[in-house]
Amino acid sequence: MSTTASTDWKELDSREADGLTVSLLWSSADDRVRVAVVDQTHGDEFHVDLQGAYALDAFNHPYAYATADAFASTMRASSLDLQPQS
Repeated sequence: MSTTASTDWKELDSREADGLTVSLLWSSADDRVRVAVVDQTHGDEFHVDLQGAYALDAFNHPYAYATADAFASTMRASSLDLQPQS
């Protein structure tokens, strides 16, 4: 667990499209990189901590770097459109 304050994170880049916001963040105190994703359409969000060498690729393809744990902790059942199958 990191003790880095949330104010230590600096936004290096961000992009928005179709209700999805992806931000590339860097912590100078820990020299860590994070990609944060917010889906305003469904109210879901997650972040991925990764090594700096993967930062740009993860920024461009965050779902490829997301783990099942990241989704499980943020996905809500109401955001899933589950329909009975006939």
